[in-house]
Amino acid sequence: MGIRFGTDGWRGIIADDFTIDNVQVCVQAIATYLSKRNGPARGLVVGYDTRFASERFARAAAEVLAANSIPVHLCQNATPTPTISFSIKQLATAGAVIITASHNPADYNGVKFRPDYAGAASDEVLVEIQANIARVESGDIPVQRVDLSAATHSGLLRTFDPWPDYFRNIASLVHMDRIRESSLRVVVDPMYGAAMGCFPKIFAGSHVWVKEIHGEHNPAFPHLRAPEPAPENLAELRQAVVRRQAHIGLANDGDADRIALVDEWGQIVDNFEVYPLLLYYLLSTRERRGPVVKTIATSSLVDRVAEHFGIPVLMTGVGFKHIAPAMLEADALMGGEESGGYAFGEHLPERDGILAGLLVLDMLAHFRQSLSKLLADLRVEFGTHHYQRQDWPFEIGLQAQVREAFRKVRPRRLAGLQVVNTWSIDGLRFDVEDGSWLLMRLSGTEPLIRVYAESRSESSTRTLITEGLRLLGLVS
Repeated sequence: MGIRFGTDGWRGIIADDFTIDNVQVCVQAIATYLSKRNGPARGLVVGYDTRFASERFARAAAEVLAANSIPVHLCQNATPTPTISFSIKQLATAGAVIITASHNPADYNGVKFRPDYAGAASDEVLVEIQANIARVESGDIPVQRVDLSAATHSGLLRTFDPWPDYFRNIASLVHMDRIRESSLRVVVDPMYGAAMGCFPKIFAGSHVWVKEIHGEHNPAFPHLRAPEPAPENLAELRQAVVRRQAHIGLANDGDADRIALVDEWGQIVDNFEVYPLLLYYLLSTRERRGPVVKTIATSSLVDRVAEHFGIPVLMTGVGFKHIAPAMLEADALMGGEESGGYAFGEHLPERDGILAGLLVLDMLAHFRQSLSKLLADLRVEFGTHHYQRQDWPFEIGLQAQVREAFRKVRPRRLAGLQVVNTWSIDGLRFDVEDGSWLLMRLSGTEPLIRVYAESRSESSTRTLITEGLRLLGLVS
């Protein structure tokens, strides 16, 4: 199977399809893309996460870029994706190549490409890179390589530490002095990933007490199904929050662009409530206003908060390859998705789990309320919402039949209520007259049908999910 760029780059199984040779094919395709746009002279940042052999894969990427006369700024250590992305802006490069499989299991690795705007590459960019990959695989474009010592000697390669500049920027976006004086007790779980040591470093010498778990380098990610801040991977964080009497638990995924929260009782905060909570905090305490961007699968709570403050909401397809361009075009205040990724317009059009964590701590220090109380207040003001997603696998090769089933689905009523709007920007979403909605779409990375629903009651949400499965013929 050839190299395929999905929702956010290419991911493969190490030593199977994810090999040095295939990484260099992929990077040659990126180099060719840049060469057509007079971008090589600006150079690229190359970064990597804590997975097995990520540093070696990053060096292999640098060999190809340097051979194509593209200056390389190579991160000297494993680095979070948002930190690497910020370096694009700081160094004014043409983008970045990042070796990471984000939240995939331990036997995976991957390649992400970030253009010069420091956010996820758009579909148009990915399509062109994919076409270049086919030309490299066919031999039409040769893979060029140069020894890194020669690249260093010629000035085409330099190593650097991106953290200091990145930290100065995110520290300017929160009330750092207030947080450092707050006496908050925080447990953080980087999941053996690139955020290891970040929060202890940020709060060293302050009044904030930080305990880090899973903070040693171990690319096997022991005790975790994968370095993903999903409920099944948060048991130890929940226990540590309660045992240490902490105010909050923060978990990042493998490359630290996503975040999950655990409250002071050890309860996981549903992702669909984190975006509106952060948005409410920003809008109620900051003067800046502007549109916000969300995906078609994101909670309507975001809309309720935005409506309260009189700002528009722009809806996109799922994935930051849609959110990032929309944020740039609209000069958005914030962008986010249902899987725990949030971006902030004053910073980057890129998910940043570290900055999101700092903003949550800033919120706690500002309101001097527990996380569970802030969430309860949010529900009182904007209503209780119940959100659910169910995944349904199908056999590879049946995409055409599945798409045909989608084409025929046009219900007039759902759960006994009138359908008032239909969206087709990513799958099919049906808005119902009482404010609830149902979304059915194909996963961009796996052979899965994803069915989402949201309403004001748990039973109504379950009913909508069942009706969605029935409309597609998945249940009787």
